[in-house]
Amino acid sequence: MTSAEHQEFTASLRALLTKHAGSAAVRAGSETEAGYGTALWQRLCEQIGVAALAIPEDYDGIGASLLESLLVVGELGRTLADVPMLGSAVLGAQAVLLSGDTEACARLLPDLAAGTRTLAVCWAAATGWDDFGVRAEGETLSGTAHYVLGTHADTLIVLTAAGVFEVDGEAAGVTRRAVATMDPTRKLSELTFADVTGRRLGTADVGPIVARLREIAWAAVAAEQVGAMQWCLDTTVEYSKSRVQFGRAIGSFQALKHRMADMYVLLESARSAALAAAVAVAEDSPSAAEEVWAARLHCSAAFTRIAAETVQLHGGIAITWEHDAQLFFKRAHGTAQLFGNPRRPLAHSA
Repeated sequence: MTSAEHQEFTASLRALLTKHAGSAAVRAGSETEAGYGTALWQRLCEQIGVAALAIPEDYDGIGASLLESLLVVGELGRTLADVPMLGSAVLGAQAVLLSGDTEACARLLPDLAAGTRTLAVCWAAATGWDDFGVRAEGETLSGTAHYVLGTHADTLIVLTAAGVFEVDGEAAGVTRRAVATMDPTRKLSELTFADVTGRRLGTADVGPIVARLREIAWAAVAAEQVGAMQWCLDTTVEYSKSRVQFGRAIGSFQALKHRMADMYVLLESARSAALAAAVAVAEDSPSAAEEVWAARLHCSAAFTRIAAETVQLHGGIAITWEHDAQLFFKRAHGTAQLFGNPRRPLAHSA
């Protein structure tokens, strides 16, 4: 379970997001080149220190665990604000730390902790995250990284079969293209590297790095999905109290009560799975792979179901552009594919 300190932390974060990341602000941010409100990210970094949470104190971070970072991702799921928390402060920071390159950590992470630098992990091939989109010949990088979170980053962390590399975001030979997605609140891009010179980070085998990053990514997405599911349930319950049909609030109809009760059960079971995964990943537990696998599958299925129920229980209005429910419906389907899925049951994994 999360502690009293964690609950106080998330309450403070929720208060800030309620004030500065409402629907209008998130929609306006999604229309910008960055894809998010830069002022919101600055507030989150300066007032709460979200980017510094999982960065060791040696690199000017707070020195907390990944659990605290995933709590932030979960709260952001309630708003759909696409600030560079998941792609930069979580995955980017962890990729640098996992490389074992202390010089790179000392050079990159202090600015990341302060919120003045963003990172982007360039990883997937067109077929997904089981393959690398970029190949390395010595220090020279070629190929295209697909499904990169965000449309801009100061520094690129490139995963290849040969190792981890650092590339300046404005380096010659790097071409960036925004990708049209179903979910307008989450920006993805493709980055093409045409014989770009990279800076190798560490000498560690890339296999364990990729496995660890995948666990972190799936745990983070599960946390985000739980936050989004909570919004869906809360909004649906409130609507059922105010929407009147046949002279009664629709929430008084037994059939709708049952459907909202089912939503609640799905949410709470998903919350348990996501929290277990977050704790296991934060502690690097031997059970992390199993916990993350379970959270990945259950939270994706639960969010898809709850988002669909939200749309149906709101009636036709929920699928219109003006209503936020359609944004959560799209996020549900987008996150179900983000970072891939387990290819086979865990019991049969090698």
